[in-house]
Amino acid sequence: MKFFVSEDRHPGYLGKRFGDLKVRLKLIILHNLFFLVLTGSVYFTVFPLLEQRVSGARSREISLITQAFLADAPLPRLPGLEIYSYEEGAPETLGISPPIRIWLDDHPGRIHGDSARDEYLYRKNPNSGTYRKIRLPNEYYRQALILIRTALFVVLGVIYILAVLLLELVIMPLYVYRPLRAMLAADYSVMTGDRANEIIPPAYIPRDEIGQIMLSRNSTVEQLRSREEDLEAALARLENAKQSLADQDRLASLGMLSAGVAHELNTPLAVLQGSIEKLLETVKSASAQERLLRMQRVATRLRSISEGLLDFARVRKQRSEPVSIRPLIDEAWSLLALDEKSGAAHFENAVPADCRLIGNPDRLIQVFVNLLRNALQAIPESDGQIRVAATPYAATLGRWWAITVEDNGPGIPEDVLPDIFEAFITTRLDSRGTGLGLTVTEGIIQQHGGTITASNNANGGARIEIRLPEAAPNPA
Repeated sequence: MKFFVSEDRHPGYLGKRFGDLKVRLKLIILHNLFFLVLTGSVYFTVFPLLEQRVSGARSREISLITQAFLADAPLPRLPGLEIYSYEEGAPETLGISPPIRIWLDDHPGRIHGDSARDEYLYRKNPNSGTYRKIRLPNEYYRQALILIRTALFVVLGVIYILAVLLLELVIMPLYVYRPLRAMLAADYSVMTGDRANEIIPPAYIPRDEIGQIMLSRNSTVEQLRSREEDLEAALARLENAKQSLADQDRLASLGMLSAGVAHELNTPLAVLQGSIEKLLETVKSASAQERLLRMQRVATRLRSISEGLLDFARVRKQRSEPVSIRPLIDEAWSLLALDEKSGAAHFENAVPADCRLIGNPDRLIQVFVNLLRNALQAIPESDGQIRVAATPYAATLGRWWAITVEDNGPGIPEDVLPDIFEAFITTRLDSRGTGLGLTVTEGIIQQHGGTITASNNANGGARIEIRLPEAAPNPA
């Protein structure tokens, strides 16, 4: 239902002043106006009719009394006739004044007195010569009209008081004041930010025009909050996009720098590898041979890292093949042998021998080198422990492996944990931490179709879990 208000009608001065009053005061004024109009209507409509009826009854009664008074026979002593005070006798007994007595003597048989004005009528019986006196009911009818008028006002007053009490104590509080208070309280909650109480409860919403206003107001507030949430989400996305754009700009710059560094490293690394190979051909000492082989692996690893730096500048197609994970982890740990802490750390490779995955060996080594390096830097100088384990499990798309890297370090700070895989997130502010290791690691795992998560162990230390699909078993 739609409501239309004419734009051509404007309240005058009194209308504006009345409209500015509180609802309760408006109703009090309307109650009193209603009572005055009702009283005036009853008085000027009903009371004249009653007065006319009473006057007619009085005239008929006086006419009958006058006819009976003119008769020579005395009035009968019937119940109710005592109000007329009918008396017969001598003038002194009846209290007739001399002027009236003289007039009665001059006009025997006739009635002295005005039935419309006088209280008593007098008459002298021409046959017996006795005097008569009778009281007219004029005062009775005057008192009756006063009583009717008083009773009418009392009844109207009682009806008005009962109506006001019913309206003010039952109807208005339940159907007007309570909904208005509910709307005012809800609007105050909106202004003060109390979102838990800004919606009017359905129990306070009637099915009238006030209820329609309350439902419309609730709908408007809900839509407003929904728009605010959408705006907040959009602003959050915009902020994330700005941050992501800034990170992308940094990554792009880093990619260009990485490409230049990789280009500069490739030549000396090639010379270093050639020199190591030549020394391997000429040196016969077993210990020297072992050191040279380790240096050769490190140089090869450096070349692999140099090639990995190019991934920040271009996308490279990766070669995937079945990979046995246990020796891959041992190889990654051996590449960290140059770190002084690796000699004092207790490292345990608990990955089963049958753990085989589909992936690129060099890229997966880079993953485990990053994870083991982070763990190695986190563990204490003495009694440091690093453990790598793997557990198979059945997934919807086949058999998968969950590989965990755990340490007994201080763990990952709670404020860093949600964003641990974002670029440039690091708790190490020295030159040893760039904040890119886990970002690169996550990218490699995602390229292999897996997932990576970070958490803290209940007894302390960080826990990184990688989930990757298993490679098909070797044919017999």
